[in-house]
Amino acid sequence: MLMLSRTAAALYWLGRYVERADFIARLVEATVRLDALSARPAGEAAWQSALAVTDTDEAFAATGQSYTQSHVARFLTLDASHPGSIVRCLEMARNNARAVRTALTREAWTAINRAWWLFQNRASTGGATQTLNLVEQVKGETRGFEGSIHRMMRNEATWLIQLGAAIERADNTARLVDVKYHLLLPEGEAVGGVVDRDQWTTILQTVSAVTAYRWLYSDGLQPANVIDLLISRFELPRSLAACVEEAVQLLSQLARRTGLQGEADRMARARMARMQKTRTSEVIVSGLHEYLEAFIRENAMLNAAVARQFRFI
Repeated sequence: MLMLSRTAAALYWLGRYVERADFIARLVEATVRLDALSARPAGEAAWQSALAVTDTDEAFAATGQSYTQSHVARFLTLDASHPGSIVRCLEMARNNARAVRTALTREAWTAINRAWWLFQNRASTGGATQTLNLVEQVKGETRGFEGSIHRMMRNEATWLIQLGAAIERADNTARLVDVKYHLLLPEGEAVGGVVDRDQWTTILQTVSAVTAYRWLYSDGLQPANVIDLLISRFELPRSLAACVEEAVQLLSQLARRTGLQGEADRMARARMARMQKTRTSEVIVSGLHEYLEAFIRENAMLNAAVARQFRFI
C-alpha cells in the first residue's frame, strides 16, 4: 500500500465526518423551516424526527429537556457531549485533517478550520434566524471543502475522502427516508394532507432535490415518487443508488492504484447489482422500513469491510 493505514483511516473518516456535519446542518435547517413556515407548525413531532434521523433521540431524552426548537437545535449543533452534533463532527473532522495535513490542499484545510471556528465560544444558537444563519455558514464551508477535494490531485487521498463521504451519505439518506415514512406525520393528520406534503417537501429540501424532483416527475408531489427519487434514481447524487455506484467506482480506483482489492469491493459490487434491479414500487409493497433497515445494516458491514481491507484496524 502506498500510504500508512492510519493515514488512510484519517482520510476516510475525514470524508465521513464532514459529510455528517453537512447533513445535520441541512436537517436542522429543514426542520426549522418546517416548524416555522409550514401551513401548520410541526412542533415536537418534527424535532423528535430530527433526533431519530441522527440516532440521538435517546441521548437527548436523557437530558430531560423539552422538544423545542431552541433545545433540539442547540443539541444537534453546539452540544459537544455526544457524537451526533455538528460541533463534534467538525472537531473529529479537524483532528483527522490535522493528522493528514500534508495530503490536503490549503483550501481544503481552511474550509475545515473555518467551519470548526464557527462554533468556538458560542453558547447558543439563538432564535430561528440565528440558527438558520449558523447552519448556512456550516453548509457553505462544507461545500467549500467538497469543492476543494474535487480540485485536488486524483490519488488515494482524494478517493478515500470521497469514499467515506459516499458511505456516510448513503446512511444519512436511508435514515431520513425511514424516519419520515414511519415517524414524522403527527397523529390525526391525513396522509396526503397539507402537513404530509410539507414534510415530504422538507425531505427533498434536506437533500437538495426539489428541482431534481420537478425535472424527473410531472405529476406533482407524490410520496411514492419522492421515495423512488431517493432510492433508485442514479441521477440524484444523494440517492441510495448514486451513493452505491460511487462507492463501487472509488473502490475500483483505489484497487488499481494500491493493489488492495477484496471483501469491500465484492460487497459493493453485489450491492450495486441488487440496486440496479430494485423497483421502488416493489420495495414499498414488500416493506420500505425493512428494506431501509437492511440497507443501513449492509452499509455498516461495508464500512467494516473497508476498514479491514485498507487496514484501518
